[in-house]
Amino acid sequence: MLYRIEAEDKKPAYLQLYEALRLDITNGAWAYGDRLPSKRLIAEEAGVSVITTQHALEMLCQEGYLTARERSGYFAAYRPDDGFFHAVEKTAPRPPRAPGGQDGAEGFPFSVLARHMRRVLADRGEQILEKTLGSGCPELREALAAYLARSRRMEVSPEQIIVGAGAEYLYGLLVTLLGRDRVFAAEKPSYEKIAQVYRANDVSLRLLPLGTEGILSAALWQTDATVLHITPYRSYPSGVTASASKRREYLAWAREKDRFLIEDDFSSEFSVSRKPEDTVFSQREKDNVLYVNTFSQTIAPALRAGYLALPAGLLPAFREKAGFYSCAVPAFEQYVLAELLNSGDFERHINRVRRKRRREMSGEREG
Repeated sequence: MLYRIEAEDKKPAYLQLYEALRLDITNGAWAYGDRLPSKRLIAEEAGVSVITTQHALEMLCQEGYLTARERSGYFAAYRPDDGFFHAVEKTAPRPPRAPGGQDGAEGFPFSVLARHMRRVLADRGEQILEKTLGSGCPELREALAAYLARSRRMEVSPEQIIVGAGAEYLYGLLVTLLGRDRVFAAEKPSYEKIAQVYRANDVSLRLLPLGTEGILSAALWQTDATVLHITPYRSYPSGVTASASKRREYLAWAREKDRFLIEDDFSSEFSVSRKPEDTVFSQREKDNVLYVNTFSQTIAPALRAGYLALPAGLLPAFREKAGFYSCAVPAFEQYVLAELLNSGDFERHINRVRRKRRREMSGEREG
């Protein structure tokens, strides 16, 4: 074991160490259940502080690559053979959650939102009354591509981004793109409108039971579906977050011919992790993962704006099957969103909420 932290690398030391440790875990340097060297030994060999090392190890625990045992250390929790049946899988609990709203997150500061609205009105004038491209205004799509690259490690071009009027609209658009003759599958339980939209579009839908780490392997590998709709960060209403092993199992499922994953990235921005959550899209092995997200949780429920990130290989099919749709999000809202993303105010709000949640969690542990 030898980890080298590059001083000239723009990534902070804890993130470099996290990535190096994660690579060793997924490559099998430590098998499932193996105990890792002590954090002091890792720190010494990497030439970093114990605090930096502990930070990297805690992030790996948060994502399911490691488990921490009091007075015993850190143990590998990643199973490269996931995708097969595991007797330890259990049905997911269903903790109560308040319906609607912003998932308990602090709302976006109205004064900041109003300032950007005034700026757009002043700078754009009557331009806000013009019809935008069917895929959304170029300014917002460019801003989203830059945001996804720096915050989610997703390399997509503006042409791959489709803006739409909320998640339900985008679900319907995906049915048009992938075809109504396919069998779709979603988590059980899941956000009720997922099933409602698919059934309203005359799609055959299978509901696959969730376990504590994600969809149960038995149900996943036995389904006849060719499109799998997942909410890996935190499924609603169960609150289940897919483990690192389960996310790779989803990708393994998608290796089969003519299968697609729809990654519904509900509320992932408010993760308490000190690094952005890895998306399934960014880890995809084939050009068959479609990414969906909205601003209803991060800004306001009344803002009916969301977006798709499509694989480049699906763009010709999208243009043929759905390119004629007009963008249902008003130009004014799109320009405001672009301003929020480009100014950094959107990410400052996200980081502020995440810091507050980390403090609250730390207070709970201390109490």
